[in-house]
Amino acid sequence: MSRVSPSLAIFALIFTSILLLHLPLLRLPFFWDEAGYYIPAARDLLLTGSLIPHSPPSNAHPPLVMAYLAAWWKLLGFSVFVTRTAMLVVAAFSLLGVFRLGRKVANEQIALAVTACTALYPVFFAQSTMAHVDLAAAGFTFWALEAYLAGRWRGATAWFSLAVLAKETAVLAPVALLGWEILLRLPFGPWKGLLDLMRTASLKRCPHADARSSANREEDIEIGDRRNDHGRGQAFRSRGLAPFASLPAPVAVLVLWYAYHYSRTGYVFGNPEFFRYNVQATLSGVRIALAFLMRVWQTFGYMHLWVLMLLMLWAMTRDPLPQRRRIAVPVQLTFAVLALTFVVALSVVGGAVLARYMLTVVPLVILVAVATLWRRTQNWLWLTGLVSVAFVLALFFNPPYGFSPEDNLAYRDYVLMHQDAESFLEQRYPHARVLTAWPASDEITQPYLGYIRSPLRIVRIEDFSLDQVEGAAQERSRFDVALVFSTKYEPPRPLLDRWAAWERVKARFFGFHRDVPPSVAAQILGGRVVFIEKSTGQWVAVIEVEKLYEARAIKPEGHN
Repeated sequence: MSRVSPSLAIFALIFTSILLLHLPLLRLPFFWDEAGYYIPAARDLLLTGSLIPHSPPSNAHPPLVMAYLAAWWKLLGFSVFVTRTAMLVVAAFSLLGVFRLGRKVANEQIALAVTACTALYPVFFAQSTMAHVDLAAAGFTFWALEAYLAGRWRGATAWFSLAVLAKETAVLAPVALLGWEILLRLPFGPWKGLLDLMRTASLKRCPHADARSSANREEDIEIGDRRNDHGRGQAFRSRGLAPFASLPAPVAVLVLWYAYHYSRTGYVFGNPEFFRYNVQATLSGVRIALAFLMRVWQTFGYMHLWVLMLLMLWAMTRDPLPQRRRIAVPVQLTFAVLALTFVVALSVVGGAVLARYMLTVVPLVILVAVATLWRRTQNWLWLTGLVSVAFVLALFFNPPYGFSPEDNLAYRDYVLMHQDAESFLEQRYPHARVLTAWPASDEITQPYLGYIRSPLRIVRIEDFSLDQVEGAAQERSRFDVALVFSTKYEPPRPLLDRWAAWERVKARFFGFHRDVPPSVAAQILGGRVVFIEKSTGQWVAVIEVEKLYEARAIKPEGHN
């Protein structure tokens, strides 16, 4: 009971804090991939009990998060508020995992600072209320890492297995650690010289090194504090065969899920279009190299992470403070192995290079960086506060290049604009045939997503690029109004997007296109803009196709 109570108290504190911060967001309708897959899949499970969704084509994602949401809806009823509160519970649980991991490898001061920074990091903050699976997979992985470093193999097996059941890419962590365990047990390997070199360099930089005994020097590679005796450099080579029994288990769990999915659908890795987009279409050397650079940026620089990295690099030019031990070199190397594995693997697969996929490793980077500030600067807490301020600014101010609105509060602007436009559409054109693209095509046909009360009829196109809009104009008789919107964030003063060569590269490898402005779309479609709303880098508009709708509005279909 003494072990459980502090964790429960910390969890309650974390949950209360983030609940207050997210209150204005808890009733926002579902956004983008939430509306396109995860909410319909969880709703299918609630209504039919099937782990395989039928409303959207199955993407073979493991069902844990969808089952979790369905359980909340079963108990409290289906609503946006219940869903977002349920995901906040997952976020608080994940932050508790960050705290426990930070305390294990460093100390409570660092753990508290890292937990606060992680909670405010824009990608984590935005994802905290969203019904995606990435944050849950990351949270279980943090708990698994803490158990792994403590040598609690059953706990590590359980948490890694839950992570895999949240999202399939979470299997990268136990696989990477298994490979690391094998490498550490080879009779000869590069890690020996690397550890000795890093330890020697650290002792040379410390002005008190000459006065320390060899026993004290050995403490320099301990994990955070003396409670973690497993942190010594040799610990990773002295744990017998336990890792080889524990770490493969989550892989077996994922294999069983895929076997079940195949038995029900005939596909192992999801529907053919999903597999083509996320695997087959990504296997290009140029694309992999570009995606690798983007993943490195998302891990170390994105959304003002560069502020923390610069402060860490500056701190490393200073001598360590007395009695402040670093995170053990073997633990830092373990974190590096995980980061490298995720960066490389998610550069090879994954059609969309989304920042939320890196949520498993970014908190590890924050942890090492904050621990470095603590070890080498007296004003580390002020510097960490500066980083938190930078993260908050990144929540509200968008970067000067294209990015996904789900990575900060830009998604809120999208949702509010679409609410206004679709409410206008529903009130003024309730019987119209609406030309639009995904995800608005789901927003105005599925009332449970939170945008409308009654479904509208749609004519769907892929996007609002010039080719698509001109193609739709050839069949104007099929629709009465058009709901057009920005499907890509467009920075007002672009940085890289000024380069035509970079735009061509994005179009070839990452599906980039430019949406035609509302006025141009109206001209091509032969209509007029009757509603428009704009936010920074985003817009939405309703276009009435002249004459065609007027004739139909007098006598809607189905009425005598």
